[in-house]
Amino acid sequence: MKLLRINHLGIAAPGLDEAMARMARLFDMGADHTEAVPEQKVTTAFFPVGESTLEFLESTDPEGPIGKFLAKRGPGIHHVCFEVDDIDAAVAQLLAKGVRMIDQAPRNGAHGCRVAFIHPSETGGVLMELSQGG
Repeated sequence: MKLLRINHLGIAAPGLDEAMARMARLFDMGADHTEAVPEQKVTTAFFPVGESTLEFLESTDPEGPIGKFLAKRGPGIHHVCFEVDDIDAAVAQLLAKGVRMIDQAPRNGAHGCRVAFIHPSETGGVLMELSQGG
């Protein structure tokens, strides 16, 4: 597995309108892409920062992962996403090492990417996402 770059930081937000207004006020930035991701029960807004991106995530279901995160911890950084060269190989390698994964196989994410999450118990408490494509 080869990590290519930090693709994005995922930030849980109570609302995208508020997050987009904050980015405009602080940095004169607008989102370059917004997208609903029904499989993950979120709507997203992406803000490019150099070679990486800030991804703000608004829950569309209080029982979804972001809804539960916001209820438990409030707004803030939710995950770090690493772009990989081959997500299928990356997941297989991690599983072969006995690494606890949230996803046993890649699933669909925003931008047409395939993604898989490593459980925070394996990473010192940080939810890590692997992503390929898009």
